[in-house]
Amino acid sequence: MNRHDIQQLQAMSGYPSLTITLPTHRTAPDNLQDPIRVRNLIGEAKERLRAEFNNRELAPLFDHLDRLSEGIDYRHALDGLVIFANHDFAAKYYLPFAVPERVVIGEKFLIRDLVFAMNRTSRYWVLALSEQPTRLFEGTHDTLVEIQEEGFPMVHEGPGGATSLPGGFGVNVSAIRDERHRQFFRSVDAALKPFLADDPLPMGVVGVDRYLSFWDEVTTHKQFIRATMLGNYDEASTHELAKAIWPQVEAALDERVQRSLDALEAMASQQRVVSTVGEAWRMANLGRGKTLLVERDYHTPGRLDESGLLLLSADDATATDVIPDAVDEVVEMVLNKGGEVVFTENGALEKYQRIALVLRY
Repeated sequence: MNRHDIQQLQAMSGYPSLTITLPTHRTAPDNLQDPIRVRNLIGEAKERLRAEFNNRELAPLFDHLDRLSEGIDYRHALDGLVIFANHDFAAKYYLPFAVPERVVIGEKFLIRDLVFAMNRTSRYWVLALSEQPTRLFEGTHDTLVEIQEEGFPMVHEGPGGATSLPGGFGVNVSAIRDERHRQFFRSVDAALKPFLADDPLPMGVVGVDRYLSFWDEVTTHKQFIRATMLGNYDEASTHELAKAIWPQVEAALDERVQRSLDALEAMASQQRVVSTVGEAWRMANLGRGKTLLVERDYHTPGRLDESGLLLLSADDATATDVIPDAVDEVVEMVLNKGGEVVFTENGALEKYQRIALVLRY
């Protein structure tokens, strides 16, 4: 699941919209109980829905739900599973982080907690260049999930790919083949654009020297590339590819954190930094947040004042008007306004009270 998926889900509404989440397991024997738990949660959802609607009204939703549940591949489950279903739509996502077990029926799908969990994980894209096919993966730590939508995976169908090159006297076959490859990788670059627009994550690129060279010529997304790995991974499993590329991506992410910390000190000397969660909230709400740095395990409740513009401390975290985690709210606000967020190790931002926002101006 990525922000591209999130935006599609946010656009959907209509009662009843069903969300089922639960933790799952990657290995036996723990994963043997996962199908039972899913079946029980679906049963609970159906029972609650039958209390509000008749069977004829529920038939489309139940059909979606049943087909979706039958397609769950428990052999390749990760740490969490989320199921969304309404009368017109159904989708499931395997998550590389745990989520609580629950059934929620509402006007819209429940995605808030998933967004916050995604924000705090090391996420990135991996593009595996090839003719047959080029694949796109969403990475979280050392786990990759292949994207199978919006044109991916992409196969080179034209001359020099799935079809033969033209021949004949005087025809420069090599030049034609090279230009067809450039055209193909331009189409890959175009297909990649909405994913990076919705979710501008660091990217690793994998391929043989020839494909990497073509890609370097045509791509418009060089600013996202943090790791490049040479090699033919056409026949590699997702697990093998993840194992190979993650060390390079991890090193690049660590380097990014250090660069952000160095930049923070430079911007602080220019009075372009605010600290404390309250100040970060105020400036992020004004759209002035360029880069937010947060210690990885920093959480704190908060409460908005009457104007809704100032964030106050919350002594009673159980009160009805309290924001359970104001830090996550600031993170999401910065991202929604086009800023970036960098999570640091605990203690790295001690003098900034664990959170610092670099300002645009």
